[in-house]
Amino acid sequence: MAKQKKAPKPKALPPKGFRDYFGADVSERAEMLRRIADVYHLYGFEQLESSAVETVEALGKFLPDVDRPNEGVFAWQEDDDWLALRYDLTAPLARVYAQHRNELPSPYRRFAMGPVWRNEKPGPGRFRQFYQCDADTVGSASMAADAEICTMLSDTLEKVGIARGDYIIRVNNRKVLNGVMEVAGILDPSDPEKFADERGIVLRAIDKLDRLGLEGVRALLGAGRKDDSGDFTQGAGLAAEQAEVVMGFMQALGATPADTLSNLRRLVTGSAIGEAGVDELQQISELVTSQGYGADRIVLDPSVVRGLGYYTGPVYEAELTFEIKDEKGRPRQFGSVAGGGRYDDLVKRFTGQEVPATGVSIGVDRLLAALRMKGQLQSAQSGPVVITVMDRARMGDYQAMATQLRAAGIRAEVYLGNPKNFGNQLKYADNRNSPIAIIEGGDEQAAGIVQIKDLILGAQLAKEASLEEWKARPSQIEAPRAQLVEKVREMLAAQGAAQ
Repeated sequence: MAKQKKAPKPKALPPKGFRDYFGADVSERAEMLRRIADVYHLYGFEQLESSAVETVEALGKFLPDVDRPNEGVFAWQEDDDWLALRYDLTAPLARVYAQHRNELPSPYRRFAMGPVWRNEKPGPGRFRQFYQCDADTVGSASMAADAEICTMLSDTLEKVGIARGDYIIRVNNRKVLNGVMEVAGILDPSDPEKFADERGIVLRAIDKLDRLGLEGVRALLGAGRKDDSGDFTQGAGLAAEQAEVVMGFMQALGATPADTLSNLRRLVTGSAIGEAGVDELQQISELVTSQGYGADRIVLDPSVVRGLGYYTGPVYEAELTFEIKDEKGRPRQFGSVAGGGRYDDLVKRFTGQEVPATGVSIGVDRLLAALRMKGQLQSAQSGPVVITVMDRARMGDYQAMATQLRAAGIRAEVYLGNPKNFGNQLKYADNRNSPIAIIEGGDEQAAGIVQIKDLILGAQLAKEASLEEWKARPSQIEAPRAQLVEKVREMLAAQGAAQ
C-alpha cells in the first residue's frame, strides 16, 4: 500500500488583497475615528452601526468594477437568498432607512464607521478590506444639505491634522454631466437605459482624469486604451465630435466660480437636466461662500464625477494637494481621500417613493497614510510599564504592582516569559516600546524599595551621553515601594515634557 502523503501545511499568509493591523495601526485609527466622530457629532449627526452582511438584493448592483465576479462584491448563497459583505456604508443605510423610516426623524442625519469589502483587483496600497467613515442626510432635497456636507468635510480634514492649503474639496453635479451627455447624443431622457453601457464607460473614464490625464481619458472615450502592463480597456466608442463635447466639460473650470458656472451653462444649453444641475451648483457655491469657506477650501470642478453609479446630483471629492514620491521616486500629489454626493434614487428601490439623500465617505486608511507622510502621527506607540520578574515564587507581588499602577490609570504588565535571563526581560520591554521597567529583587523587597528604570532616557544616554552626563542624569532611580505609583507618574510626566 502506498504511503499516504501528509497534508501540506497551510501558508501563514493572509488572502491576496488583505492585511493585518497591529497595535499602533489600530490605536492610530481609533484616535482618527474619534476626532472625525467629534466633528460629525458637532454638526448634529447621530451614529449608526448596521450589519456587515446584507442581501445582494438590498445592496444592488452599483460597483464600478463590473468585470469582477458578482460585480465586485463577496457573495454567497444561503438557502434561496444571496448574501454579500457590504461594499460601502451607503447602500446599507438605504435599507435601514426604508425599514425604520416611520420611527426615524426626517431628515435623518447619521454617521457610520467600519470595514467594507470589495472583490476588486488588489494592487499597491489597494486592499479588498478597508475602513470607511460616512456621514449622510436622508430626507432633505435642499442644497443646504450638500453644502453642509462639504463644510463638514473641510472641518474634519483640519481636525485630524490636514492643514488648510494641503487639501481641496472639489464639487460637481452629475446632472450637469448628464446634460453634457444628452448634448453629445449618448443620453435619451425618454429611454434611460439606452446608451447605458457607453455612459458607464464615460463616467469611469472621467473619474480617472487625475491618473490618466486628458489624452488617456480621450482614448477611453474612443476605441479604448492599453496600460503600461499591456492590459487593454475597452472604450466608449464615441465619435470624435461626441468625445469633444465631453472633453469640453472636463475643461470647463474657470478662474472664478462665476466663470465655471458660465462655461457649464453654455455646454448644457438645451438640456433641462443639465441646466438644473448648474442651478444646484450655483446654490452650493453661494451657501459655502456665505459661511466663509472660500476657494482655498471648496471649489467647483467639472472633472469630478465619482465612480459609483447611484449618484443623481451634486458630487464632491476631497483631494490632498501636497507632494509625495511614488515607488519610483517620482513626485506626485497624494490624491483623493474622501468623496460622496447626492443619491435620491437609492431608498426608492425599497419604498417605491423618491427619498432625497446626500452624504460623504472618508477613506480612513488613505487618510492615515497621508498623516504619516506629513509627520502628523507618531510612528511608535508608547507601550506599557513592564514589571520584571526576579523570583517566580513572588509572582503575586509583581501582579499586585501591576494592579496598583492600573488602578492609577497607568498602563502596566508583568513579564510572563522565562525570567532566568534578566537581559531578555529588558529586550522584551524595548520591543514593547515600554517607557519604564520596574525591578524588585529579594534585596529590594527586604529593604522596602523598588528600582524604577527610565528606558527612554537610558536609550538616549547610551547613544549620545558622556560619562559625566551619565552620572548627572541617572536613568534608574531607587524609590520606596509605597511611592511606586507617585514616582512612575513623575517619570512619565518628565518623559512627556522632554518629547
